[in-house]
Amino acid sequence: MFACTFGGALVGIWLRSALPEHHISDQSKDSVKVAVGLIATMAALVLGLVTASAKSSFDELNTAVKQTSAAILTLDRTLARYGPEAKPIRDGLKHAVGQRLELTWPKDASRPANLDLVETGQGGEALADAIRALVSRDDEQRRLQSRAIDQAEALLQARWVVVGAMSSSVPVAFLSVLVFWLTIIFSSFGLFAPRNATVVGALLVCALSVAGAIFLILEMDSPFDGVIRISPDPMRYAYSRINQ
Repeated sequence: MFACTFGGALVGIWLRSALPEHHISDQSKDSVKVAVGLIATMAALVLGLVTASAKSSFDELNTAVKQTSAAILTLDRTLARYGPEAKPIRDGLKHAVGQRLELTWPKDASRPANLDLVETGQGGEALADAIRALVSRDDEQRRLQSRAIDQAEALLQARWVVVGAMSSSVPVAFLSVLVFWLTIIFSSFGLFAPRNATVVGALLVCALSVAGAIFLILEMDSPFDGVIRISPDPMRYAYSRINQ
């Protein structure tokens, strides 16, 4: 984005000196400004849509992580109330959560997040089967067992929310068209701007700002990697409280 916009501005500055004078007359400037104004309006609308899409996807996943953390603690407390027979299941739950934490938020920052749910999904299904296999002694244990089964199944369903993070919520076509439009806009800036250091510096800052906006959008579109990431704190808190 930065290369296209700032490069377009520099090309516009070069064209100003290469074009005949009547090509950059006041009448020509007015016509080009009207056309570029239309493109700028469309670019602003598309940029707003892309930003809203990325932010909405990021917020939904962040909320899902918090809700999953609460559901894990709720399941753990239900198993604790069931009795000591559920202790191995609680140990398995803590192991599964710890494994999910290491895969999604690895301690080594250079490692990418692993959102492959096959292995951890099988572990969650094994825990649900273990809860069903519990032999209840009285009505209270049967009630807690039934509740724990429902909670475990809800967790198994919630894990598929993460699958949505593996696909981009920002269409590539939107970004491609946006880059093209912004390049045209910056080219027009350079075409009708005087050639001096102040103008070049202003165009450089504007190009960096636009590129920064796209960078933030793409960062929010990859919620488990990069600079802007879903916080692992809720899951880490749940992990620290399991089996206590």
